Amino acid sequence: MTGNTTADQGHDDHQDHQGYFAELTGALRAARVPEDQIAGTVAELRGHLADAGTAPEEEFGPAAAFAASLGGVVPAPGAPEAAAEHWTWTADLFNDRRMLTVHGDQGWEVESLDSLGRFVCRRAPGVALAWEYRREVTAGRRRAKVFAELEPEGWEPCGEWLVYHYFKRPKAVTAGPAGELADRPATPRGRLFLSRRGKAFLAGWLLLAVGGFLALGVAGFAVVAAFGGVVSAVWTANLETTKGVETTKGVETAGTVPGTGAGAGSGPTG
Repeated sequence: MTGNTTADQGHDDHQDHQGYFAELTGALRAARVPEDQIAGTVAELRGHLADAGTAPEEEFGPAAAFAASLGGVVPAPGAPEAAAEHWTWTADLFNDRRMLTVHGDQGWEVESLDSLGRFVCRRAPGVALAWEYRREVTAGRRRAKVFAELEPEGWEPCGEWLVYHYFKRPKAVTAGPAGELADRPATPRGRLFLSRRGKAFLAGWLLLAVGGFLALGVAGFAVVAAFGGVVSAVWTANLETTKGVETTKGVETAGTVPGTGAGAGSGPTG
């Protein structure tokens, strides 16, 4: 009886591994990773699991997210690696998700947000993938809940600003080959993308900041800057959905402009 139970368990584990590696293989294939590279990677991972005696989800995480973390095509041995393109830009929180959608469709992957709240991006050489993004309120207890909901779907964090986290994933995770970048537009000339509301908010904040500086000096300027950032963060967070789940669908949303320390001129800008 024990022998049969063990055999059944092994069979179930094998089936689970098959499903996991089928999903992983499909995601890598959609990213145009060569078949020999996929086969070698899967063989290495299977060997590791056999030694570790753990489930693939436990060891590597969700297949889609793990495939994205493995990257794309690796140059052949001895071949020079083409240089990736790099670009840094920013937008106010009225406009950031729309611009993330635009630039993600052009193959720009956000690696991080710098200390000024700017999106630090790269575009891989060769076959590039389109990227999709979303912004979530992660203040307080929401953080663990949001991460738990998004990670199984292949989303990974790529930056944090005030009460928000930004997440990314390759479109190939859900769209398959359609997630591959068809064209590679030239690197945009602009680096600052403000919405009309963002410009108006920034103009108002600058007037208050100048007034604070003239009245109280540097201390007055600092107070206005800090107050504007806090007010705009609270305001924009309240405008998010109660679940905090909003995808980048090209819809303007209220917010701050990172990078200026100001209100809706104080969120991801630079």
